[in-house]
Amino acid sequence: MAKVTSKLQVTVPKAIADRYGLKPGDEIEWIAAGETIRVVPAGRAPTIDVKLRLKLFDAATERQRRRQAHRRVTRALKDRAWRREDVYRRGRAG
Repeated sequence: MAKVTSKLQVTVPKAIADRYGLKPGDEIEWIAAGETIRVVPAGRAPTIDVKLRLKLFDAATERQRRRQAHRRVTRALKDRAWRREDVYRRGRAG
């Protein structure tokens, strides 16, 4: 695990540098990806145009809808044999 120094510098672990062929002086790009940060060697960052990105997003959304459609339907809450209050009273007197 790398630490951020007081000058906001980060050391790339040797195993990662070797795996991706990084050498001293090479540039890397920091790409915001939601709640994470991607570190990519400069010039190797994927460039996806907006139309393709939206097409991929729509395809992923459709796959998720199909997965959820095949899930077993659970009983409605009112069909349970117990109530919420029963859970909190269980094992207690009165």
